[in-house]
Amino acid sequence: MTVFSVRHKTVFYYARPVSFGEHRLLFRPRDSYDQRLISSTLEIEPKPSDTRWIHDAFGNCVALYSFEGTAKRLSFDARLTVDHSPQAAPDFRIDPEVLTYPFEYGADDRIDLGRTIERHYPDPGDEIGKWARRFLAPGERHTDTGKLLMTLCYAIRESFSYARRHEKGTQTPLETLMTRKGTCRDFALFMMEAVRSLGFAARFVTGYIYVPDRDGSDTLGGGATHAWAQVFLPGAGWIEFDPTNGIVGNRDLIRVAVVRDPSQATPLSGTFSGASTDSLGMKVQVNVTTEDETPPSLSPAHLLNKDANF
Repeated sequence: MTVFSVRHKTVFYYARPVSFGEHRLLFRPRDSYDQRLISSTLEIEPKPSDTRWIHDAFGNCVALYSFEGTAKRLSFDARLTVDHSPQAAPDFRIDPEVLTYPFEYGADDRIDLGRTIERHYPDPGDEIGKWARRFLAPGERHTDTGKLLMTLCYAIRESFSYARRHEKGTQTPLETLMTRKGTCRDFALFMMEAVRSLGFAARFVTGYIYVPDRDGSDTLGGGATHAWAQVFLPGAGWIEFDPTNGIVGNRDLIRVAVVRDPSQATPLSGTFSGASTDSLGMKVQVNVTTEDETPPSLSPAHLLNKDANF
């Protein structure tokens, strides 16, 4: 068991006082058998006039905030404590009929998994499918299912280059394949489309990653929210795959939300009333520490494009 402390702060800056529309925030980790939210606080300045919570279509906790008046600055400062049970590798005690690939999901599973099995992005030449099939056993031989998924995850880690990008959104999986570079969100989506091309159900996960930098780790994706994929295997359930770091299982990964497509998992979204030139950008910082560490202070303001992901 590990207790993680998370601080996630976002500050928006404006040239003059502006009014704010409703803001939608995904920050509360999902409670499960392998992680439990111990405590959470959220300081918002200026204070919202109304707060309400909902569960979205995927069961994620979403906070909605409304504001009155105007301000030149809008700040969200979340502090979370999570009891986390790491799994260094997944429990691949899957149903016997899916031990080897190819296999088919049962009729009930196919209904429930629905769109998570279908590919979502154009690929006229099936280039992503061709890339994924490189990892199948040659000829008529069957492929070990667990080995196939782990090898595919590790291949992205080894042959693609991580490049932090501040523009809004996620690049298409085909673009990721062609350029061989991207962010954690790009790699998660690329792996999802690759395994979907093979008939697996996959979904997108957004959350946080612990980076043990005191040990000289080369873990990527720290200092911001992180993203990875889950693949559904009957008998084992949803298994975590982080292709950015080659992590299989939930080690150092703190799950916040699961969705069908990255566009449904923006950590913070909202509007303001004013001219586009009123926005001066935003500062984002995410710190994840263990209970025996002192959280580092927030770095000096780093202004990003107002549409930056975090």
